[in-house]
Amino acid sequence: MRGSIDENACRQILAPDATVRFRDRSTRNLNPLAKIVRFCNNARTFRLLRLRSIIPAILTLIFASGVMVPNFAFAADGPGKLAPTPPMGWNDWAHYQCAFTAQTILSNAKALVKTGLAADGYNTVTIDDCWMQKARDAQGNLQVDPERFPHGMKPIVEAVHGMGLKFGIYEDAGYATCGGFAGSGEPDGGGKDHFLQDARLFASWGVDYLKLDGCNLYVPRGDTHDAVYRRAYAAESAALKTVGRPIVFSESAPAYFQGTPDWYSVLDWVRDYGQLWREGTDVAIFRSKKPDNPRFHSVLWNYSYNLPLGRFQKPGNWNDADFIIGGDRGMTLPETRSQLALWSMMSAPLILSSDLDRLNSQAVAILSNKAVLAVDQDALGRMATLIRRNRNMDVLFKPLSGGDYAVAVLNHGSSSISVELHPADFGFASNAKCRVDARNLWSGKHQSATSALHASIAADDTEIWRIHPGVSCGMASRTGVITMIAPGDTDKMHGYSRCLTSSRVVEECKGAGVESWTVQASGALESAGRCLDIADGKPTMQPCAAGNAVRWKYTLPGNLVSADGACLTVTGPDSSPQRLVMQACGHNQANQIWSLPN
Repeated sequence: MRGSIDENACRQILAPDATVRFRDRSTRNLNPLAKIVRFCNNARTFRLLRLRSIIPAILTLIFASGVMVPNFAFAADGPGKLAPTPPMGWNDWAHYQCAFTAQTILSNAKALVKTGLAADGYNTVTIDDCWMQKARDAQGNLQVDPERFPHGMKPIVEAVHGMGLKFGIYEDAGYATCGGFAGSGEPDGGGKDHFLQDARLFASWGVDYLKLDGCNLYVPRGDTHDAVYRRAYAAESAALKTVGRPIVFSESAPAYFQGTPDWYSVLDWVRDYGQLWREGTDVAIFRSKKPDNPRFHSVLWNYSYNLPLGRFQKPGNWNDADFIIGGDRGMTLPETRSQLALWSMMSAPLILSSDLDRLNSQAVAILSNKAVLAVDQDALGRMATLIRRNRNMDVLFKPLSGGDYAVAVLNHGSSSISVELHPADFGFASNAKCRVDARNLWSGKHQSATSALHASIAADDTEIWRIHPGVSCGMASRTGVITMIAPGDTDKMHGYSRCLTSSRVVEECKGAGVESWTVQASGALESAGRCLDIADGKPTMQPCAAGNAVRWKYTLPGNLVSADGACLTVTGPDSSPQRLVMQACGHNQANQIWSLPN
């Protein structure tokens, strides 16, 4: 039926808009491991608490000799290549929550086409929670809400396909969705799940994309939440492979473990089952009663927790930092530029969630910037490395296919800043002959054979360049900061990550040279000509003598492990610089998890 329904047919299948009572997502997962449900954004936006669990520390790391400090972006392939580049599209949730009808969905689908955003790659229209009823029919099938979709779901799918777009749907791995509607998972108390039955239904409608949330999973006595979630998402993945239709699988499981040791375990196994995953709290949603509430703080927070996770990502497996709300109410144009640039530097999915009919021409121009989108959709699929961070600025660097690189500078301070960056800052050769060709991707301004990038950047804005190094620059080394997530609950960018310095302490990032590290091919960690070593069982800095420096093994969870199997660990009060020690490796222990340059 693809292409068989035109615009007039779309109009015919719609009933007049019904008034739909707003339902907050306050019933999100009642998992007792997580102390969940808190309200921010004027006490109304649901967000997961960063979890504090009590889990026995278990030594699960098996140290083996081999290649040191691997780049996990090139780990073994996952399931197929359904999403070789980060998915793009539109989802209703962040703007409408449950206040939508069939008309809402099709109007935004039509706006994607009319604005040209669909042609730029935003090609999948996804309906989030609240589309179904709370009860299944006598045969156990999901039932579409007849007030929102009086003619069912299949005509909507056909209408979206008829516009040349793909269609996505939402379900939940638990017995009920986050909004309290029928889920696909085991009933509360145990029993048969509906993963296969629902997957067959979705395939019969022509669904191209499935988002599976993680609320309300039944956890039997004696079982673990990690194991229960893994079984559920594995079952959904297996079901999707049997229905004879390629369906991109978006997993929400990691978000329900954020702040716990199991977060890193879940981020590992989701790669086996789907193509993208939400790993943390949601961006701030639009509130009709306070439409201009600022929302950029949530964008910065999501950027902050997503950026250190580059080791889990590769083509076909994407860290999803949540929706693009740029251009919507509560987001300025500089903030819109920042979100698109930061998400593109992270190779994150670009899924709009706004009222597309109300986007002004300036917002559309930002969101459709082909040069910035090309950075996001680059075939290498690499996440950017954090080169430098201080209280006002982040500098990011990202390799691209064809020998190009992208550079971005975020001003997260309160006033304008001026920046000057040199090729050596990014790991290129430190010599006077090193020059780069550079193009500013917002202004289009091109510089040939320049020795530095210059910019004046307004508060909350981000500049982004595409550069090509000259022959004299050589290959860029793996250079940048080494960070650790700071202890304690936070939903703010400032204070979330701290920097390792060559003085062998971990402290607030200040943008100083002692925070710059190079990851050598041997596994050695070098800063200013000296390497992080071990002497008498204690971390120390020594000259990088050929072949003598410690060859650190970097594990996927984020441990830096010495040859004798001990982990690089921080100790000391959280309020002051923390020192380095070597300790036995714990189970994803927070003070042993490091993020290295990608």
